[in-house]
Amino acid sequence: MGSTDFRVRLFRQEDLDRVMEINVTCLPENYSSFFYMDIYHRFPQTFLVAVVDEVIQGYVMCRVERAMSKLKKLSLAKLSHVVSIAVMKSHRQRGIATALMHQAMENSVKYYGATECFLEVRVSNIPAIKLYDKLHFIQTKRIYGYYMNGEDAFEMVRPLNEGEPMKQDE
Repeated sequence: MGSTDFRVRLFRQEDLDRVMEINVTCLPENYSSFFYMDIYHRFPQTFLVAVVDEVIQGYVMCRVERAMSKLKKLSLAKLSHVVSIAVMKSHRQRGIATALMHQAMENSVKYYGATECFLEVRVSNIPAIKLYDKLHFIQTKRIYGYYMNGEDAFEMVRPLNEGEPMKQDE
């Protein structure tokens, strides 16, 4: 087993193959290289990787959207949308996903002015739902048939407050 020490850094173009490999290994939804690079070019501060012993073992990528608030009725907001997050199975339960999410949320506020963060998660993905609960996300709706295989998703949302650090949970 590798070191429990890891560092989070910004994604670089040369990381693309490894990030795509992690995505294919960990998740049923896969994207084209163009999709990753489009997010990287538009939102570089919220495309992050976690490195363990000089090897990328996880990533998160977000885009920031101006849309109706998911928390306040009839209000426009800048929403940080967690498009994809994955950590290699051998490196889970070490705080990597939590660190990736905290840094992505902080960068969403600092660089793009986001006021809310949201994501979709498979209703069957209990470990991910527990992580998002720990990060103070709330379920706002169930999206029926969201995934290609017909599985439902929960939409989960949390507010982002400028100037307030994302709380590291015990």
